[in-house]
Amino acid sequence: MGNPLAGRKIVLGVTGSIAAFKAPHIVTRLASFGASVVVVMTENATRFVTPLTFETLSGTEVIVSMWPEKKVGVASPEETLADADRLKHVHLSEAADLAIVAPATANIIGKMAGGIADDFLSTELMAMICPIVVAPAMNVRMMESDAVARNLEILKDRGVIVVEPDVGRLASGAVGRGRLADPDLIADRALELLLPEQDLAGRRVVVTAGPTEEPLDPIRHIGNRSTGRMGFALAERAARRGADVVLVSGRTFLDPPAGVRFVSVGTTSEMKDAVMAELPDLDLLVMAAAPADYRPAEVSDRKIKKQWERLTFELVRTDDILEGVAGAKREGQGVVGFALETDDVIANARKKLEAKDLDLIVANDATVEGAGFECETNVATILGRSGREESVGKVTKAELADVVLSRAVAELGWKRDADG
Repeated sequence: MGNPLAGRKIVLGVTGSIAAFKAPHIVTRLASFGASVVVVMTENATRFVTPLTFETLSGTEVIVSMWPEKKVGVASPEETLADADRLKHVHLSEAADLAIVAPATANIIGKMAGGIADDFLSTELMAMICPIVVAPAMNVRMMESDAVARNLEILKDRGVIVVEPDVGRLASGAVGRGRLADPDLIADRALELLLPEQDLAGRRVVVTAGPTEEPLDPIRHIGNRSTGRMGFALAERAARRGADVVLVSGRTFLDPPAGVRFVSVGTTSEMKDAVMAELPDLDLLVMAAAPADYRPAEVSDRKIKKQWERLTFELVRTDDILEGVAGAKREGQGVVGFALETDDVIANARKKLEAKDLDLIVANDATVEGAGFECETNVATILGRSGREESVGKVTKAELADVVLSRAVAELGWKRDADG
């Protein structure tokens, strides 16, 4: 990868959590990108990991106290220490390109939200003019408390990037949400923030997400188990890569990504209308939604009571959104489709690619563990109009989103494909 972050200065704040033992890996990862890392520890953090560990890995002095006479740890090479001292005394907050707090306890999150500055780390964070990333780690009950939830929302509203904790076994023995996110993921987020690829700058991208719902009566509907995660990840990544993004989505539990125009829809017909309204001005349409294929021929205006042993409904086909797009799109517009299959996955996906005049299709095998609906990951094969076929192993949906967007850019010729 080389040194993509050469010359960049990153402050890593480490607070008093058992997860502090994972923080040295973040330093190693950031250093492998070429970044200069200055570690700031709270006094409590030093009870879990010694400053010497971070000084050895970063090559810079660890800062624990606001007062020089309380410096902790051994000296680094003279030239590196001089740079660290310069940063410290000319305000680290002004010199840093990025700040990361990992692990972030409920205490530091509360201080940041409340504007409390009573040690070196909280003081510097308050004065930071660079982007800040916070990676919480704490007991599940603390993580789920109203206070922590409210404080995190305050930070998000201020533009702080929160790397959500994982679900798993915690130090207390409890199982739940509160484990520090993977250190590589935290470091990679730093790379993305400092070197965002802007290959979609100036492009208008429309992404569809989630399920559609076809009503049976005022209470019930026909739908599916799509969570919308894939579409929301695509919208977020497209926006990060410079696109002007519109996200058209059915009902989900997800919050729309920042900087994205959100259009909420219910039925397949509503989703089609929303897409067609955006079609004249878009450069790329990514159809990651799972619209219902059928709807009831008749919809009751009253609740259908539970009074029969068997109940039969007549279903009719819904509008085919991609079919409508294929007949109306103009030259130069790109369209990416998704195919979730259980049989003959690649063959069926290729048929859809050709029949719907797509530039790219993402084929998902619903029978593979870790793929499809209701999971954080996906396993896919990307097929292009050019004939190229690319298998993607088990990755997060955010990672797959970047792969899909990169392949779309290459397929459409918006930049030279790195593979030639």
